[in-house]
Amino acid sequence: MPNNNPDTNVAKTTSAEVSLKKLLDAARTEITEQDPADIKALLSQDNVILLDIRDIRELQREGIIPGSYHCPRGMLEFWIAPDSPYYKPALSPDHQFILHCASGWRSALAAKTLQDMGIPKVSHMKGGFAAWKECGLEVEEKT
Repeated sequence: MPNNNPDTNVAKTTSAEVSLKKLLDAARTEITEQDPADIKALLSQDNVILLDIRDIRELQREGIIPGSYHCPRGMLEFWIAPDSPYYKPALSPDHQFILHCASGWRSALAAKTLQDMGIPKVSHMKGGFAAWKECGLEVEEKT
């Protein structure tokens, strides 16, 4: 009879750890990841919107990328979908969206979700806000 008790299995990896890794790996095979320096060069284009999907407390604590648009992760789909009662016309789907979070996990999953919604031009910042700072790119205080 097989032992189905997870507490006695040799591997100590939880199913949550495994499924998160698989989810991120799967998303990364289907989305475009961009480096911070490449994104910096794109920000001067009118149709490009850098979406900061971090929590407001993260912005207040760590700062923001100048010119970024704050859209909390929990509202992303609602603010971008034209049929949503929370739709923000500034986030119309004809823009090129580049998403970022703190480390690139949330933004990778969010970019995949936007692609699944039919948003044609979406990518995310590889390494997130931490990578932006590591590159020595400009950060300003959240006011």
